[in-house]
Amino acid sequence: MAEIFKLLCVLAHPDDESLGLGSTLAKYGAEGVETYLVMATRGERGEQAAPRRPKDDPDLLAFSKTRSTELHAAARVLGIHQVTFLDYLDGELDHAVPGEVVGRIVAQLRRIRPQVVITFGPGGTFSHPDHVAISQLTTAAVVSAADPAYCDPLDLASHRVSKLYYLTTDNELVRVYNAVFGELAFPVDGAARGWVTWPDWAYSARIDAADYWRQALQAIRCHQSQSALFGKVECLPVEQQRQLWGERTFYRVFSLINGGRHTEKNLFEGLRVAGYQV
Repeated sequence: MAEIFKLLCVLAHPDDESLGLGSTLAKYGAEGVETYLVMATRGERGEQAAPRRPKDDPDLLAFSKTRSTELHAAARVLGIHQVTFLDYLDGELDHAVPGEVVGRIVAQLRRIRPQVVITFGPGGTFSHPDHVAISQLTTAAVVSAADPAYCDPLDLASHRVSKLYYLTTDNELVRVYNAVFGELAFPVDGAARGWVTWPDWAYSARIDAADYWRQALQAIRCHQSQSALFGKVECLPVEQQRQLWGERTFYRVFSLINGGRHTEKNLFEGLRVAGYQV
């Protein structure tokens, strides 16, 4: 059987895939790439759930089912091939045992065997502790997955990822977000956190997926439990919608097949699969 292109996104909460990568995932899915999503939590402490509820609270469990259902609906809209949950608790990922989380991600990397992996950057896009944690844990897992001596929970063969990318945020995108949703700031350990932007020179890839912003918006609409945040989106003019969802930038953490300062237009640039080179 011929090898095919595979893209794996490892993220923290349901709606991260639609807000952060919706148009990108829709674009690659439409082009025949198998897209996969590993989600660390089920978003139990989202908009309609009290953030301090204990993990065994029945309402928290019920809300996790709601958000899981919403994510699967969004995944169908975006053409995502498969969704896998790691089932860590929303808001507590950075307190999980690192070796355990890394092992679970390694198992998915070895099972799916993607050429390209995307996760959040070190700042977690807007400094959310779960986003920061999944960035660190995924990076460690990509390294560990390539080590034949590393034992994962499924006891699978090692797999070497060809390219790892961090999702980045530019100042113009933040300006549009702030104009729509207001300034983003929330307290963590007694200090206010917000957007973490990257300078223009740091972008390794800029993916134009403007033709797919409507799919991204449709996927966002699937997350109805988060309506207080996303309700404002419905009334935006088309040009602002395109600015919000149509293009994404990435930092290439490493590549085994290309390099340099050239800004890529395709995350699979340089890869050969089944005799085809991108």
